[in-house]
Amino acid sequence: MPEDPIPRPGRPVRGSETGRPLMAALDLLGRRWTLRVIWELREGEAGFRELQRRCERMSSSVLATRLGELTEGRIVETGGEGYRLTPLGRQLLDALHPLENWGLAWEKALRE
Repeated sequence: MPEDPIPRPGRPVRGSETGRPLMAALDLLGRRWTLRVIWELREGEAGFRELQRRCERMSSSVLATRLGELTEGRIVETGGEGYRLTPLGRQLLDALHPLENWGLAWEKALRE
């Protein structure tokens, strides 16, 4: 079953008939592999094959779909060497860093 078109604020999305911006973002970011693609672009541009390798060889069709969605959502753009985060994508990455810190704290707590 194909996924819905790219979630956008103001349009119905999973979990929100009104398309509240947070719900639209969660719908987009909750798609399989989306956050991983964003995370792997945190250090700069990467070509398609390099990005696929960094993402533990996810299928090329899923990667192409995710890159298309993220490009349409203005989170990712193509550059001279491949794909990179847009300024909006960098803002999203900044918002994810506290979650990274939480994950590290969670890992530590589970080891204790």
